[in-house]
Amino acid sequence: MNEAYEAVIGLEVHAQLLTKSKAYSNDINEYGARPNTNVSAITLGHPGTLPKMNKQTIDYAIRLGLAMNCKIAGHQHFARKNYFYPDLPKGYQITQDTTPICTNGWLDITLADGKKKIGITRIHMEEDAGKSIHDMDVYDTLVDLNRAGTPLLEIVTEPDLRSAEEAHAYLTEVRQLVRYLDICDGNMEEGSLRCDANISVRKKGAEAFGTKVEVKNMNSIRNVQRAIDFEIKRQIEALGKGEEIAQETRSFDAVNGTTISMRSKEAANDYRYFPEPDLPPIYVSEEQIAKVKSNMPVLPNELFLRYTEKYGLSAYDANILISSKAFANYYNAVVQHTSNYKAAANWMIGDVRSFLNQRGMEIEELSLAPQQIANLIAIIDEGKVATSIASQRLFPVMLERPNESPLALAEELNIIQDSNQDAIADYIEQIMANHPDEVNRYKSGEQQLIGFFMGQLMKASKGKLDPKTANQLLREKLS
Repeated sequence: MNEAYEAVIGLEVHAQLLTKSKAYSNDINEYGARPNTNVSAITLGHPGTLPKMNKQTIDYAIRLGLAMNCKIAGHQHFARKNYFYPDLPKGYQITQDTTPICTNGWLDITLADGKKKIGITRIHMEEDAGKSIHDMDVYDTLVDLNRAGTPLLEIVTEPDLRSAEEAHAYLTEVRQLVRYLDICDGNMEEGSLRCDANISVRKKGAEAFGTKVEVKNMNSIRNVQRAIDFEIKRQIEALGKGEEIAQETRSFDAVNGTTISMRSKEAANDYRYFPEPDLPPIYVSEEQIAKVKSNMPVLPNELFLRYTEKYGLSAYDANILISSKAFANYYNAVVQHTSNYKAAANWMIGDVRSFLNQRGMEIEELSLAPQQIANLIAIIDEGKVATSIASQRLFPVMLERPNESPLALAEELNIIQDSNQDAIADYIEQIMANHPDEVNRYKSGEQQLIGFFMGQLMKASKGKLDPKTANQLLREKLS
């Protein structure tokens, strides 16, 4: 980016909620059903039908608002946002205009140079429109109204972001948060998490914002980053040529990595908002907020602090463990049965994750109980099995026979370590006799040869010697 300019970016994220029914009807809220099957007279906007508020939508909004440090409004009402589109049956969208449920919050994002606080202007409840499909018929646009009426939360940031990297970090944080809260699956490819970016550039040091351009149709966090990078470059180049930036809505072409003009926004959209007459006002009590708060799960930032400060893990390890709620929950279950937090993290990040990745599995599909990982760590800590042998030979068998004791399996595999000093001494004598030149070099000061001798010992014993005892005896014999 041209060092003379800086970008000013605000994001609008729509999160589809994981409620069983839609926002204002009892139609099933389900992705992937046959087109136009999850609909009713209410979804289709038939005259005389009346919407009814889905209480779980309110609870989910409060849950997200608390997680984003927002103020929860006690008194709210809904509004009609009027516009005409083929996939909006009623000709208007039920949303919140002047009384959003959550306001004045913030979310910390992690960047290479530390944390940054991103302001949250508002979170409001609304319903989704249907879906227009343009690529299935050569002549016509097809409309699927299954999505119409799906409950949404729209999360609007302050214009606090200054780069595509910051936007990437923010969206990653939001997606992780809604998944931890169990309110949205965060799947951008399926459209359950969607993002619009408002982007402008200005000379560094200037207080006034530049002309804002809105970019839509981005189906991944990576594409949001690509679209922002392109748009910043495009706007800076245009200003450098003395051109004016048009206030417009643009679409992102993921194939070419470019944005394309869709429509002008020179004039404000006239949505003719007015209070929704068919839904009564909402009153959120302190008791309701307290009840939602009491049922909040442990959030990623809390787990990060627990893992790094209480368990002594590195930031790298902690971030991998909290990347998925299910993965973090499995780790939490492991450390219920062992206090060797680092070993538990190593097994989760190493062997367990590698096994899952190789098979395209999720942690929920792993047949091995968390306590079995703790039992494995216990026999390693007791010196009965070497870590490397456990990884190479024992762990694969545990995955095939998940209900059997790791110790019993180790005995069956004949990999229990020998800590008998006489037996270890015999191996050492044998190794020293076979390598007299290396012994003389060691005694002449080449202390690094201890690694060579340990390797020979483990090879000769097939890894069954207790390495700590063997190392101690080896040094004594060589000296």
